[in-house]
Amino acid sequence: MILVFDVGNTNIVLGVYEEHQLLHHWRISTDKSRTADEYAVIVRNLFNFHGITFDNITGGIISSVVPPITPTLERMIQKHFGISPFIVGPGVKTGISIIYDNPREVGADRIVNAVAAFNKYGGPLIIVDFGTATTFCAISEKGEYLGGAIAPGISISTEALFQRASKLPRIELVRTKNVIGKNTVSGMQAGIYYGFCGQVDRVAQLMKEELGGHVKIIATGGQAELIAGDSEMIQIVDPFLTLEGLLSIYEKNV
Repeated sequence: MILVFDVGNTNIVLGVYEEHQLLHHWRISTDKSRTADEYAVIVRNLFNFHGITFDNITGGIISSVVPPITPTLERMIQKHFGISPFIVGPGVKTGISIIYDNPREVGADRIVNAVAAFNKYGGPLIIVDFGTATTFCAISEKGEYLGGAIAPGISISTEALFQRASKLPRIELVRTKNVIGKNTVSGMQAGIYYGFCGQVDRVAQLMKEELGGHVKIIATGGQAELIAGDSEMIQIVDPFLTLEGLLSIYEKNV
């Protein structure tokens, strides 16, 4: 079994693969203060629900955009699993050429998504990842990572609105039936939901025009399914794109 970690600013998504099949996956909060042993306890408890033991794991790989957590998870895997995980970064084979001013600036999660999406769908394509930030990544027909756009994520934008506007409440993100809200909560929900749908469609449309050709638009991440419901540009929702990319990179390096 292969253990994969996708470390984001808000959540860590981890999964266990066996023979290219995702057996189980979990989402836990990202916490820089946790030690390697504390993360081991969390992982062990998750494994216990499904009868998995640490001895079942034969390999591991980590993609992280939170540098302080990377060595903690690496130590955890080395100590409790007895293996050395691959860390997605310089020196790791991905099969993707990065056409960027400074390739080291590109987030590991964006490269991992690009690997998985190009392998599954070919190019050219645009990947929209709904995480702490909403990222738009452009991949050429040849599988080159060309760059993209980064916007504030839905959750942090919603939270900022609550924190900075004294009379506005914290709300749940849902699709409203009407854009014209009849109260403060529905008005906020409509503005955020349809506003982000519009943002996604506009950015994706302009990127598609720049790329040219028959461009596929793939969405992944926490709010992908929700936003895709009213997006005119998103064609495919692939919730496990990052985990699949991690497995693919692991296999390229093994």
